[in-house]
Amino acid sequence: MTGDHALPVRVPTPRHYLMCPPRYFAVEYSINPWMDPDRPVDTELAMRQWTTLRDTYRELGHTVDEVPPQPGLPDMVFAANSGTVVDGRVLGSRFRAPERAAEAEHFRRWFVENGFRDVTMPRQINEAEGDFVWTGRVLLAGTGFRTDPGAHAEAQEALGVPVVSLHLIDERYYHLDTALFVLSGESDGATPAETPARVADPGARVADSGARVADPGARVAGSGDRVAGSGGDGGGAAGPARAQIAYYPEAFSEGSRRVLARLFPDAVQATAADAECFGLNGISDGRHVVLPVEATGLGDQLTERGYEVRFVDISELRKAGGGPKCCTLEIRK
Repeated sequence: MTGDHALPVRVPTPRHYLMCPPRYFAVEYSINPWMDPDRPVDTELAMRQWTTLRDTYRELGHTVDEVPPQPGLPDMVFAANSGTVVDGRVLGSRFRAPERAAEAEHFRRWFVENGFRDVTMPRQINEAEGDFVWTGRVLLAGTGFRTDPGAHAEAQEALGVPVVSLHLIDERYYHLDTALFVLSGESDGATPAETPARVADPGARVADSGARVADPGARVAGSGDRVAGSGGDGGGAAGPARAQIAYYPEAFSEGSRRVLARLFPDAVQATAADAECFGLNGISDGRHVVLPVEATGLGDQLTERGYEVRFVDISELRKAGGGPKCCTLEIRK
């Protein structure tokens, strides 16, 4: 029991991940505040940490495929930035930094060679799952530092899903996946349905000024559709369980914080300490949550919600501004 509420029984969903070994990992340039080319990097240690992460996924029953690493592309290990896959449709990436531009073609080729026929390469700057987070019903889309706002509408057209734009304001959290991740999507199971235990911002106004929806005509939370986070707390008509997220509010603009409070009133809010160690760059299968070993406060919050936390050491890869999710592209067929 937590307070007056029984913990929900979390049901894991098998996942399919795509990763890339950090064989050529290095910090040779600086394209985010975490990167310092003068700081020594141990590539073998990075490889061991990555292998532990990959093996953790497999131990949890997930499928992991690998893209061959390429010399001269030290950030290729951060596979999440190279594609977004929903219902078998693939939207590739177009990097803002020229140092990473060549990665996109290697991942595009992997998808084509592995039977994906609906592959779209973007015209707008789009750093894929770095800035796109699928909740099971809507695609949360970040902008502010990397992905262009116009890429959000492009994603909606390519993937055929509603998109909600969120504005990032802290350069340390330059991608959406460094400030927010999904704990349980609308397609994941939880029994009984969870009653909100914490309101993301009890005093927040829920007017969604400051937020952009890629399609103004799309029916999002508050309309007749039950979009992520807009459903009931277990009573009323049957429907998909509400998605639950964890996020760091200070990484977002005021308007975006109000939107998150409206869509996800029972979200888990991370502290500054957990955000700084890339605790929001986690991975969840609906029950098991993989976090950086330093994110103990967030881990305690998730345990209180009925999740099982698996800690991994990803400290060497964090020297380039990456964590577990950065290394992990999810394939949703």
